[in-house]
Amino acid sequence: MGLDQTDQQAIIEADRFDLRPLRPSDAGLIEHYAGDARIAKMTAPIPHPYPPGAAEAYVKRGIEAEQGEFIWAMDGTKDGSPELMGVISLKSMDRNQSEVGYWVAPPFWNTGLASMAVQLLAEANPLGDATMFASVFQDNPASARVLAHCGFEYLGDAEDFCVARDANVPTWTYSRKL
Repeated sequence: MGLDQTDQQAIIEADRFDLRPLRPSDAGLIEHYAGDARIAKMTAPIPHPYPPGAAEAYVKRGIEAEQGEFIWAMDGTKDGSPELMGVISLKSMDRNQSEVGYWVAPPFWNTGLASMAVQLLAEANPLGDATMFASVFQDNPASARVLAHCGFEYLGDAEDFCVARDANVPTWTYSRKL
């Protein structure tokens, strides 16, 4: 059984950063970073160009945990970094499973931030899941390496629609037993 929503959205602490629930003040940095075509084209749901009001709607959805989706900011203020360096989310699925999704702002690429955030979330397992799933576009091998580094095992190929590309894009799907 999962935790109540307060526990599910608790702050998850690490040495260099914290995963914390989104707050309204995050909208500006989300809009700035999600508006970058390099981010949008590597995620399924982010449109490009990023429309006005989308960041505020995303934050609201995260705060309210709509449709069983819980979103955390990668907050680096404890280490002198920005309060939002990326986001990571869990979307509840049936049978005690969830899907993890994440993006890291370009200034923090190749710093280990994504691997640390995914590992931290998997270890905290705030939804009390038995299994986490994730998928990445096949032209994003860095994200595939993050998942493999964090103990996710390759399951197979599929495809997902990418709004920014307006196309179906081949994916690799991964899972991790918790």
